[in-house]
Amino acid sequence: MDLNGKTAVLTGAAGGIGSAMAEALAGAGVRLVLVGRNAQALQALAGRLGGQHLTVTADLASDEGRQRVQRCCAALPDGIDILINNAGISAFGSFDAQTPALLTELLTTNLLAPMLLTGQLLALLRQAPRGLIVNVGSAFGAIGYPGFVGYSASKFGLRGFSEALRRELADSSVGVLHLAPRATATAINDARVNALNAALGNRIDSPAVVADALVRQLRSERPRAGIGRPERLFAFLNGLLPGLLDRALARQLPVIRRILAP
Repeated sequence: MDLNGKTAVLTGAAGGIGSAMAEALAGAGVRLVLVGRNAQALQALAGRLGGQHLTVTADLASDEGRQRVQRCCAALPDGIDILINNAGISAFGSFDAQTPALLTELLTTNLLAPMLLTGQLLALLRQAPRGLIVNVGSAFGAIGYPGFVGYSASKFGLRGFSEALRRELADSSVGVLHLAPRATATAINDARVNALNAALGNRIDSPAVVADALVRQLRSERPRAGIGRPERLFAFLNGLLPGLLDRALARQLPVIRRILAP
């Protein structure tokens, strides 16, 4: 897709990855509908970007929030071309210590809200000559990881949603893409996650790396994209020979349990 002159809805726009995506997309000539819960942060981001970008303050976990986004998009004279479901949360901890409220929030924010928002904007995307949906997942959406049980479940679900919807819309003008970043340096990671990455020697990308990958994927319309060569290999092996990953992650478990210990 030629991005210049296109209009994109970007959720989670005020976060670390979201703001980097906004800057990269604006630099490619995209007009943005910036969606998030923090009105002040959205306005500041729009001010930095310049141009004719819009902001929508909305909690996408609520019907009213999603309807607010839909109304804004429906009012645009030229409609929308792209929806980027980027908003998400993470949680690191033993599964037996994660409360029902936390698990509900993980699944609602990372899976149900993107599904419902996509459903509400799909008719508008169909009106574009070419519409694209990008669901921003995670390497843990292909590799179930200890300490991230609820998060992994939500991202596995998002990957499945992307795959099924892409196949369902294969005979339409709307494409569905899935982007899977690996560990990224943002405020979503608490001190324990940073300690875990350091202890295991995990590579950590900057938000700009993820944003650049998004722009490349939109231009190529590649259905699936992962960031990081070892992570892509591990995801492939997990699908083909999951026992290998079972044994490899079992060796990491003492380190994970040590960092999880109170």
